[in-house]
Amino acid sequence: MTGERPLVIAADETVLDEILRVAAVAGCELDRAPDLTAATGHWARAPLVVLDEEAARLPPTMPRRGGVLLVCKGSPGPATWEHAFRVGVERVISLPDEETALAGAFADVVETPAEQPGLVLGVVGGRGGAGASVFAAALALAADHDPGGALLVDCDPLGGGLDVLLSLEKTPGPRWPDVRLSGRASVSSLAATLPRRRHRGGSLPVLACGPEGPGPAVESLSAILSAGRRSGRTVVCDLPRTLGEAAEEAVARADLVILVVPLEFRACLAAKQVLHRLSTLTARLGVVACGRSRSGVPGVRTAGLLGPPLLASMPPERGLSAAVERGEFPAKPTGPLASAATRVLTVARREAQAAAR
Repeated sequence: MTGERPLVIAADETVLDEILRVAAVAGCELDRAPDLTAATGHWARAPLVVLDEEAARLPPTMPRRGGVLLVCKGSPGPATWEHAFRVGVERVISLPDEETALAGAFADVVETPAEQPGLVLGVVGGRGGAGASVFAAALALAADHDPGGALLVDCDPLGGGLDVLLSLEKTPGPRWPDVRLSGRASVSSLAATLPRRRHRGGSLPVLACGPEGPGPAVESLSAILSAGRRSGRTVVCDLPRTLGEAAEEAVARADLVILVVPLEFRACLAAKQVLHRLSTLTARLGVVACGRSRSGVPGVRTAGLLGPPLLASMPPERGLSAAVERGEFPAKPTGPLASAATRVLTVARREAQAAAR
């Protein structure tokens, strides 16, 4: 045992199996002891101690300490509370009803809250083919250079798959049909299993929709957004234009939602329809104008017609469309796409810091 991992003292095999399962979901490794006597020497050093009722029934031989949980099956009875008080238990957790609380305790050990909370950013196209997925990927790549890193999340099961866009479709790792989370989760543990897009300075984890099966469940997406914010990671969500329950959750939780709008009259009309639904969920909206207007209308006027502020104007990037079609997503550190992503990220950080004051 290392003393740096939670210590589990459980004789009941059923309860032990449940504790191990919850810890695995939270990405938390455990040290185990069959009883209090065997735990001597590790009791004081462990960041968290989890007991079952069998262990708590033994005469108390350890000094009292904080961070001791007692896990029981079903509702605790008077005897359970008596044992908990005698051993100095901080909290009694009943399974399965309070599984989220146990997962949260493990997640706190794995991932202590960052000094600076992470960002949640949403990207949605004003019309089909606006380039929202491309911009979401560029935004996540820019954010991944930060100390907390980034996570790119595909919230559009009909979008063709962000793994395909980033040439990761053959890379092993879970997609949304394989991910089922709730309550507290460890985003670092999840990110370690995901396909990654290598770039200069690191590699970006990508949680994509599968070629078949459902997209994100609202409980799973909510757990990831909370975990990302808690760990200081920027989570970028590529959102569908028609919002489902999970996408609505992302919009409502986002620090900023970016509407990507081509400089075209019909695109502005379509964007107004998308914006109408977004504005019922959040006021934290901004526009990225892309392309070149045939009528010479600048991006700032397009944003003015829509309402939200203009965050960036992104002129056409030479070779970008052809590279995307070839499955060669560009990771250029310069150019209109990278520059617009950097500007938007700067605005998002500034507004989040102002809101926190």
